[in-house]
Amino acid sequence: MTEVDKKEYKLDENIKIAVIGLGYVGLPLARLFATKYAVVGFDINKGRVASLKSGTDTTLEIDDETLQKVLINNSDDRQGLYCTTSVEDIADCNYFVITVPTPVDKNNRPDLTPLYKSSETVGKVLKRGDIVIYESTVYPGVTEEECVPVLEKISGLKFNEDFFAGYSPERINPGDKEHTVEKILKVTSGSTVEIGQKVDALYKSVITAGTHLAPSIKVAEAAKVIENSQRDINIAFVNELAKIFNLMDIDTQEVLAAASTKWNFLPFKPGLVGGHCIGVDPYYLAQRAQEFGYHPEIILAGRRLNDSMGEYVAAQVVKLMIKKGISVNGANLLMLGITFKENCPDVRNTKIVDVIKALKEYGITVTLYDPLASIEEVKKEYKLQTINSVPKEKFDAVVLGVAHAEFLKLDFSELQKENSLLYDVKGVLGTLADNRL
Repeated sequence: MTEVDKKEYKLDENIKIAVIGLGYVGLPLARLFATKYAVVGFDINKGRVASLKSGTDTTLEIDDETLQKVLINNSDDRQGLYCTTSVEDIADCNYFVITVPTPVDKNNRPDLTPLYKSSETVGKVLKRGDIVIYESTVYPGVTEEECVPVLEKISGLKFNEDFFAGYSPERINPGDKEHTVEKILKVTSGSTVEIGQKVDALYKSVITAGTHLAPSIKVAEAAKVIENSQRDINIAFVNELAKIFNLMDIDTQEVLAAASTKWNFLPFKPGLVGGHCIGVDPYYLAQRAQEFGYHPEIILAGRRLNDSMGEYVAAQVVKLMIKKGISVNGANLLMLGITFKENCPDVRNTKIVDVIKALKEYGITVTLYDPLASIEEVKKEYKLQTINSVPKEKFDAVVLGVAHAEFLKLDFSELQKENSLLYDVKGVLGTLADNRL
């Protein structure tokens, strides 16, 4: 390596990082950076910031003790994490990491509003020499073609002369306490060769699993969006298999167990695909492809199939109830779980709501129990009433929609009437369930 190369890899001496967005992605990253650098965590949600300042993470990604170890009380150059809703507190930072969500609208078109607004916020305090790094999942081109112009307009600075950009896609797996942020290899990139090396060095200084420096921001953006698109397509495949094997009266889980004995068989399982990544990201890639005149077939076919699974699960439950002689219209059903995945309080884009909607259309009364979900958030997002404690009554049917660890400890006989159905969407109850997806 030449002397010039060595210089390019060297990090700035006085690093101060602003992390914009303190959700499932931003907080774990901010906490990790705060073990080595001065970090300011910024979020527009006052309740969220107040909770973090008190030392509690309501998303359950960071335990209270770990969070409290890095918290500091004011924004200075000390190592640690200061959480704030004030833009002035991030003004003296020189690295800005944007970790806001990238949802889709009701027509499944990418909604870049959070990215635009966070770029405007950073643009207000952007200075010469600063680096803005985006982590939000996007289609190739968003960083340089959509976000950078906002930064230039608001700041009055020129891209790649006065300030620079990077992209390092998030790989957070909500609820996973084993594959935490520092243990997952990080893809990095920059708007110039030197900036790419700086961004890579910054992440490499805290990510123990290492980094992969992509040759351009667009390559890094594309890599992220296909990670979840690939999973979506594979899950759609096994969901289709489940539909086929159910018609043949064959246990899909047993088929997958047998097929998995081959060394290169991919162990995907059928289920509901929700959340803010797998159920959303393929639409970003599809949108971009269509802008270039290509209509993606496999990607959108996978999305259509996975989006149909809520109604399919409801129909399967109703069929089994009829077979067991349970009167469907007016039946009482207990839905276990509303979050989009197990052991995680996140209810964004959960497909359990599709199951509930379809069940109600059959005249079934649904009681929704989830010990992790916020009652207020569920009501606000979906206009559904949920409970956080085990109900005392017995039900005509019980559906395990989300495999929370707490649910696996339940005595289901205490929840079921004498003639009752236990349906296992997640395929984790084995012989306890009457049937499973």
